Amino acid sequence: MQPSEILEKIGQSLGATASVKSVFGEPIRHEGRTVVPVATVRYGFGAGGGHAKHDREGGGGGGGVMACPAGALEITDAGTRFIPFTDWRWLALAFAVGAFAGSLATRRPSKDR
Repeated sequence: MQPSEILEKIGQSLGATASVKSVFGEPIRHEGRTVVPVATVRYGFGAGGGHAKHDREGGGGGGGVMACPAGALEITDAGTRFIPFTDWRWLALAFAVGAFAGSLATRRPSKDR
């Protein structure tokens, strides 16, 4: 199977899962308000192949999908607003790693050398 055929099959498989429900969940209605869950969805795939001596060939491919909650739409008579879901742990981790890397970069070498 050629790499282009492999990519086409993977694309068709992943494309079959791509729908509005992948990004927007089922609306929830309660006491005059509608809440619609929202997610970010990422797809990735790749394939490759090659030929060797004596008419040997090989190929392969793979793909994946990742969905993460992003927030919710709140719809009321007064209007619509987006409520983001922020994961502060990632931000705190990024800050800590940056501070540590910065402290290593600005460290002065010892004079004992």
